[in-house]
Amino acid sequence: MQVVGEIQLDPVAGIIGDRYQGRSGKRQVTLLQAEYLPVIASCLQIAEVCPTSLRRNVLVRGINLLALKKQQVRIGDVSLEITGECHPCSYMEEALGPGGYNAMRGHGGMTARVLSSGSIRIGDTLRLEAN
Repeated sequence: MQVVGEIQLDPVAGIIGDRYQGRSGKRQVTLLQAEYLPVIASCLQIAEVCPTSLRRNVLVRGINLLALKKQQVRIGDVSLEITGECHPCSYMEEALGPGGYNAMRGHGGMTARVLSSGSIRIGDTLRLEAN
């Protein structure tokens, strides 16, 4: 994982340059709430969790992502449809250590598909779009 200031997205390709680029479906983008990071760290009894170790594409703050399931949102120039929960995988045990998978259960974030091309930059606001 790399932290970048901007990503380009496309409805067919997903995130340009991502290792999953070009795979269609409901999981083109993964989003995680920053508020989950201290909860996950607490479950693991560690000081902090680095967001890059969780392998999510976009970190957001101040909004309940779970409440946005099946909704359309806009971040920067891009429209996304929030498609479902992003459940943890067994890699979390390797990334976070023993108990990593269970610490992520219920805190894995959400998946989305790209509805319109554009870019997302650090600091862009996530807002609900009228359906």
